[in-house]
Amino acid sequence: MEPSVRLIPLGGLGEIGLNMMLIESGDDLIAIDCGLMFPDADEMPGIDYVIPDFAYALAKRDGFRAVFLTHGHEDHIGALPYLLREARVPVFGTPLTQALVAERLREHGLHEGADLRTMRPRDRHTIGPFTVEAIRVTHSIADGIGLGIETPVGTIVHTGDFKLDPSPLDGESPDYRRFAELGAEGVLVLCSDSTNVGRPGHTRSEVEVGRALTERFERATGRIIVATFASHIHRLQQILTLGAQHGRRVALLGMSMQKNVAIAAELRYLQVPDDLLVPIEELSALPPARQVILSTGSQGEPNSALALMAAGEHKAVQVQPGDLVIISARVIPGNERTVGRAVNALYRLGAEVLYEDNAFVHVSGHASQEDLKLMLNLTRPRYFIPVHGEYRHLLSHARLAESVGLEPDRVFLIEDGTGVEVTKTAAHVVGRFPAGRVLVDGKSVGEVGAVVLRDRQLLAEDGLIAVSIAMNRSGAVVAGPEIASRGFVYVKENEALLDELKAVVLAAVAEGDAEAAFDRAVVGARVRAAVRHFVHQRFRRRPVVLPIILEV
Repeated sequence: MEPSVRLIPLGGLGEIGLNMMLIESGDDLIAIDCGLMFPDADEMPGIDYVIPDFAYALAKRDGFRAVFLTHGHEDHIGALPYLLREARVPVFGTPLTQALVAERLREHGLHEGADLRTMRPRDRHTIGPFTVEAIRVTHSIADGIGLGIETPVGTIVHTGDFKLDPSPLDGESPDYRRFAELGAEGVLVLCSDSTNVGRPGHTRSEVEVGRALTERFERATGRIIVATFASHIHRLQQILTLGAQHGRRVALLGMSMQKNVAIAAELRYLQVPDDLLVPIEELSALPPARQVILSTGSQGEPNSALALMAAGEHKAVQVQPGDLVIISARVIPGNERTVGRAVNALYRLGAEVLYEDNAFVHVSGHASQEDLKLMLNLTRPRYFIPVHGEYRHLLSHARLAESVGLEPDRVFLIEDGTGVEVTKTAAHVVGRFPAGRVLVDGKSVGEVGAVVLRDRQLLAEDGLIAVSIAMNRSGAVVAGPEIASRGFVYVKENEALLDELKAVVLAAVAEGDAEAAFDRAVVGARVRAAVRHFVHQRFRRRPVVLPIILEV
């Protein structure tokens, strides 16, 4: 039989985040990235993170050779601690990426014994039947790479998250030459980032944000508060440099901000001028015109530093008239309401607020249409798989590839769990493979499923009614019923309604066969059904009904 290789997405195709792709050859496989996704609070109340289902990779653990990381964002590295608990495979990544991974593993108590291997652009590592080469790309975090993967059937190029910044802040330009060389040698499959496919033209350079921020610093007469992603090392560098140039001191707010600045400075990805950083208490003693606060919370996260400042609840910082607040980040889809609440609250406190809707304070880290076309033309793949995006992004990228000359039958529009099998001469869709969303709730991993989420949503929407009743073995009521309500009605103001509910419960209990043996489960089911029917008829609501039947 002709040798073949399978590309199996476990996450990132059909949603933003959760990125993980398996490359399988015979009994051997490697993974590209291992990311998490932050849940929508309305759809997944109480859930901390969503991670991929690793079942297929773990079932092949004897041939699971390594994980290769493209960069250090949580949606590409955040699920690693959960994978490494089950499979201690080597993890390859660039120095900054590995430093961020090591910090996450320490938080999970997994750093000892972890096999983290550093790779740099143009490095090549052979592991099993794969030879993997790191290729420099630019993104909204330093040290990003794409991957060129030599397999028994040909070369696969995976771009990772990327943009083609012609003037990157650190001088590390995308390796156009290497992508073109691989294209000339022959690329079998290209997997390319689809996040920004809806934006025409080229993605603007990070340097342009620096120029815009410079104007804001020059005009500001009071304190400046900047909220941005703690992982955006180049943006942090520009803000620190501007602070020093304008005679200001900088305080860092947010644990992730403090950790990432320390890590990037230690690895020399971040140049911090002497005496620039001071504790927030020391900064507060300076005149406002000499203060800069660099904060987390650009997405309005409820417990972030910016959200606490907006709510007037931060223990060290009170926003006041004359402050300039710059939210230097893109609003991630789904976070519009939380960001909007924070912006409104900051305005109420008298601050001037600049954000994506009213000022140029951010550029994307993802390639726009012309950049995506250039990547297709540089690599000239035989087959193309759009990755990293919701279905609309993948579909648009597939159409974009066809617009530059790829035949439709060479473009594979797939989602999580659907694989593509390629040989030297052909390719076709295969699957289904196990792929789904595993929910992390505190220390619970995978134990919260659809039924629990449905109950949480019902509790949030319609509340809870608990019915307690004590009965003897003959089925006679000894005490109760007692009715307790949470999120349905306020008990003290609805005594008449509770009396009606008690009558409904007693009627349901009395409906039982007097000669039948007492069964708590049967009585509980009758009580639940009767209360639900009464409440729905009266209020058109469906609270969770919890019968507590005690046998005395």
